[in-house]
Amino acid sequence: MSLFPLLRVPALRSLRSSFRHPILRNPNLFHLGSRSIRRQINMDAQELSNYHADAPPSVVRLEIAKHFDALTDKQKRYAHFISKASFAGNRIVLRQVSPESEPIYDFIIALHNGSGGDWKALAVNAGVGEADLTAFLQYAAQFLGNGGNYKSFGDSKFIPRCEENVFAALAATSPEAQRHYLATGGAIFSTDKPGLMHLGFTDEGHMTTYYPDSPDITQGEIAAVASWMQKTGLLPENTRLRKTKDGNFELIIASARSSAPNEGGDIGKETQYKLEDGPLTGKTITLVYGDYAKEMSAIASYIIKAAENAENQTQQKMHLAYAQSFDNGSLLAFKDSQRFWIRDQGPMVECNIGFIETYRDPAGVRGEWEGFAAVVNLERTRAFGDLVQSAPSLIPLLPWGKEFEKDKFLSPDFTSLEVLSFAGSGIPAGINIPNYDDIRQSEGFKNVSLGNVLSAKAPDEKIPFIADEDMDIFKKFRDPSFEIQVGLHELTGHGCGKLLQETSPGVFNFDKENPPVSPLTNKPVTTWYKPGQTWGSVFGGLAGAYEECRAELVAMYLGCDFPVLKIFGYGDGTVDMDGEAGDVLYASYLTMARAGLVSIEMWDPKSQKWGQPHCQARFAILKCFLEAKDNFCTLEYSNEDLSDLKIKLDRSKILTAGREAVGNFLQKIHIYKSTADVEAGSEFFLNMSNVGLEYWGTKVRNVVLKNKQPRKVFVQANTFLDEATGKVTCKQYEPTLEGMIQSWVERKL
Repeated sequence: MSLFPLLRVPALRSLRSSFRHPILRNPNLFHLGSRSIRRQINMDAQELSNYHADAPPSVVRLEIAKHFDALTDKQKRYAHFISKASFAGNRIVLRQVSPESEPIYDFIIALHNGSGGDWKALAVNAGVGEADLTAFLQYAAQFLGNGGNYKSFGDSKFIPRCEENVFAALAATSPEAQRHYLATGGAIFSTDKPGLMHLGFTDEGHMTTYYPDSPDITQGEIAAVASWMQKTGLLPENTRLRKTKDGNFELIIASARSSAPNEGGDIGKETQYKLEDGPLTGKTITLVYGDYAKEMSAIASYIIKAAENAENQTQQKMHLAYAQSFDNGSLLAFKDSQRFWIRDQGPMVECNIGFIETYRDPAGVRGEWEGFAAVVNLERTRAFGDLVQSAPSLIPLLPWGKEFEKDKFLSPDFTSLEVLSFAGSGIPAGINIPNYDDIRQSEGFKNVSLGNVLSAKAPDEKIPFIADEDMDIFKKFRDPSFEIQVGLHELTGHGCGKLLQETSPGVFNFDKENPPVSPLTNKPVTTWYKPGQTWGSVFGGLAGAYEECRAELVAMYLGCDFPVLKIFGYGDGTVDMDGEAGDVLYASYLTMARAGLVSIEMWDPKSQKWGQPHCQARFAILKCFLEAKDNFCTLEYSNEDLSDLKIKLDRSKILTAGREAVGNFLQKIHIYKSTADVEAGSEFFLNMSNVGLEYWGTKVRNVVLKNKQPRKVFVQANTFLDEATGKVTCKQYEPTLEGMIQSWVERKL
């Protein structure tokens, strides 16, 4: 699970279960419905502008050179090969977004290569003006920063701010660029099929490549295959699902090998299975190996080289397990890699790689390719280490009894990292993985905070909705407050809580004869997880937003504990709302309130659905603030169009009305989750995150859209190995549109 920066209306990711499939009762709980634009007669200019590429995108550089230079030669080689393995999966990411993303990528690279990077000369040659060239470069940088032509945060398509003939003219400057441009099939500018403007299920007309060549596959069929996989123990993260013309199904497994392993796959040597029960009775499921074979082969080879440069046997075993998984498609081998990863405590170079987070699959089960290499920041890591040590004393402060908490808190490794390379559709600010419940519950997990992502700032950044009198405190303390929030969110938020389970028939992880008493009803609980059920499989499509909300609330609740603020260097541990520690706490609550307000950008008034689970979570928390007692939080304005809208939050009431409201909200969603009470939990959370069409869905959303700020796209470094000397150098690029493109060109992917 990863946490994206709040201030760019950005992202947190993944469900924490070993298997997840859509909730059958309502599989559409939060994916964003579609809107028609551009070629529809009733489309207005404001609606169209919501789909335009940012002008300009906020291009920032991930500073890494001084941290990388401090590594030993062996550590640099280790980081280099992990970085190469991660980026070797870039084409997988592109193909997971849309059919046109890979040829768009090749088109951008071909234009650079054809011009030698002289974009002005290219424009003159193509007869393209300066403004149109800028529009192309802005689109290209946003495309590269998002790993495709759909936003990594919000899953909506973005289109260039110039006419189609501009791209055609640029393409005509070289045969290679022309070939790749034609391969996009006009999809760069296409807006005539409204559903394809958003990622989602194909039977609702949306875009997805997780179910290729299957326009008529239904959500019920996807869920039925998921149910079969759950029963057989076949994990879904590295798979795609295809419905064949005869109505059968192919489960396509990512692997370098194009045939089943000689020793058999994760569920045996058979590759074809006939379903004997359920809605697909009589249909067959065939396991097809070799998805992304070329990429998976390259990834495995780089990972083996990383193993050769590992610091210890644990790291080496981790990478060999990765290599096995990427070679033969085994997710059981991948789970072993995660076990070794947990045991690799305190490495100077940290990493993780694979099909990890599942947000972009509309069913929420199949993972997007992701990989990173990062260098440990020892100074900031010490503070997170102190937070880990404090966790066993912090968790009992949460508003539920020990019956709803793990028997023992498994102290994880928690490090502050500086990102060298992060391949995927977006870069988070914090990560809490692995996402397998069985490992997390009994073996542990790791937390990382990505420091240079947190500290990256765009020039001339505007901050709407914060009152003038709060702006100085907000600017000064938003970064430290967010760092503390990341720590509490990942460590105690995702790390706390017990699922009441019947682990196998007749075997319970609680006293079945004397079940725990729910603090919500003061009566013994009557619901729990049945054998084979997981948190994700029970709560389905709502699980992502629900869990992120729970973790955010834990962070807001425990952030009021002043000894926590002391760990990070603020205050002496005593309650002092008027001092610097109070400033940090105030900035934290202001940040969350503002995040909830700007999140409404990701709610669609036509479908009345959320397009981003983290935004849904933060909006629910804003409503919690606004519904707190004693006017704790209000939205104030004097203009009818809300153009002067500001957040007003009473600093003196954070520890009373504010924390009480947070605690009540948190207690409810935690107990509902812990007891598998999906009906009450879903109803409550959907009510808290309901927008409606009047005040919030129209007036507030309009002013949020008018003040929308470009999201950051990160220019990352590249590393280069001198084969003769074995030494690795690191190259950083200018934080410009051209620098972004150059960094990708020099990766030679």
